[in-house]
Amino acid sequence: MDAAAPMPRAKVAVGAAQLSAGHAAIHPPMPSPHPVLPPNGEPENNEVYDRIVENGFKTVLTDPLSTFSIDVDTASYTNVRRMLNDGQLPPADAVRIEEMINYFTYDYPRPTGEHPFSVYSEIAPAPWNTDHQLVHIGLSGKAIPTADLPSSNLVFLLDVSGSMNYGNKLPLLKRAFRLLVDQLDEKDRVSIVVYAGAAGVVLEPTPGNENTSIIRALDQLSAGGSTAGGQGIELAYQMAEKHFIKGGNNRVILATDGDFNVGPSSDAELTRIIEQKREKGVFLTVLGFGSGNYRDNKMEKLANQGNGNFAYIDNIREARKVLVEEMAGTLLTIAKDVKLQLEFNPAKVKSYRLIGYENRMLANEDFTDDKKDAGELGAGLRVTALYEIIPADGSQNEQPLKYQTSELTDKANSNDTLTVKLRYKQPDSDTSQPFQYVVDQPWKTLNASSDDFRFAASVAEFGLLLRDSQYKGNASFDQVLTLGKQAKGKDDEGYRAEFLHLVESAQLLGSSEPVDK
Repeated sequence: MDAAAPMPRAKVAVGAAQLSAGHAAIHPPMPSPHPVLPPNGEPENNEVYDRIVENGFKTVLTDPLSTFSIDVDTASYTNVRRMLNDGQLPPADAVRIEEMINYFTYDYPRPTGEHPFSVYSEIAPAPWNTDHQLVHIGLSGKAIPTADLPSSNLVFLLDVSGSMNYGNKLPLLKRAFRLLVDQLDEKDRVSIVVYAGAAGVVLEPTPGNENTSIIRALDQLSAGGSTAGGQGIELAYQMAEKHFIKGGNNRVILATDGDFNVGPSSDAELTRIIEQKREKGVFLTVLGFGSGNYRDNKMEKLANQGNGNFAYIDNIREARKVLVEEMAGTLLTIAKDVKLQLEFNPAKVKSYRLIGYENRMLANEDFTDDKKDAGELGAGLRVTALYEIIPADGSQNEQPLKYQTSELTDKANSNDTLTVKLRYKQPDSDTSQPFQYVVDQPWKTLNASSDDFRFAASVAEFGLLLRDSQYKGNASFDQVLTLGKQAKGKDDEGYRAEFLHLVESAQLLGSSEPVDK
């Protein structure tokens, strides 16, 4: 074949036979950092999001318990940020409000007792409906200095298929992983598995301090071919299991746009693979990249089932946040299968609604079922949940019930607003441990609430507006901005200030949308 002739598609795909330790497959050169537009001049948008059906209000007398799994993912916020920075409002189903709230750091006290996390609570009026109250529940994980992290057995599972052939995908991916490699040392091991038309090993386990070899393997990667994601996942787990470090952090880090189209590719097939592998002590981190072809729905399911977390990398600064600043939380799990069950006092609360967490809801009986999977908490990470409640003396449209009692017991007349029950497992255990926290503090005015309360409330209100939620009440962009600016606080990294700029962008984009005639 003439050297200048185009390479046939069959040789562009990555195959296991083409790959060996330290050598990437040969692909065409990377294109411009900007996506190539189709003939009509408009970028294609084939992104996929699962439908979100918002949690509604439940009456305490008939439904006193609310049970859900924690969620430390932040992908929705950075994906929404990407769209707003690109000059478009996000689709409603791209907005998972709990992930927007959990993107930010809140100053909860660190744990001091036997449990690997502490619980914080605060109650004040909901800004978008001041007749309602907002219950703020926060978990704070035990912090572990990077120097004290256990040895890591990391398998980078990298998508090098043709869909990654854009500047905000594979080139950004490589720069992001270079940041992580620079944090590793001689006690860590890194392997690299790539997949396109097939899957193969690019780098056998290499000590973390040999970063030149690891980075060289990353730099040689280029994109082309179809996407055998399922095959790549299986190979990556095989590598992680083969080089398992007992007592260490054994983890696959999947980086992709989520477009799996060869071999096992359905949500059910892929999550089944992940479910089988997590039982062997290998956890999963999923990092999303790119736009246009982004498969948010698929990647979130994989992370949920893989005892891991899901983040979206839209720029190199976000890569630094996830893989450097929050390295311990991203890579080290301190508690797994963390479930919360809140019991509301009907003497204080007429009805309640959990804001967000729609795909993390559990049946009440799942709370004590140790076979039921739930979310994981990483070292030093914080988790926040907000409930909008209608006070016991508040008004609500209710249908009278013939057979249900409306009488309150003496116990229900205590000063407690609610009780938070938690169950979690140690990372290497299959048996859960219980933990209980009573929310009995006085309700505050909004002005007397903490900066963290008001800022989290402003983020939630922003999410309600972006979703055009039926529960948005009197929410407005102006109110979000006022509340957010008042509660911005110290903000050393500038993330809260950036949030306020996004709100301003959304407000401008919303006001410039065409009016239906």
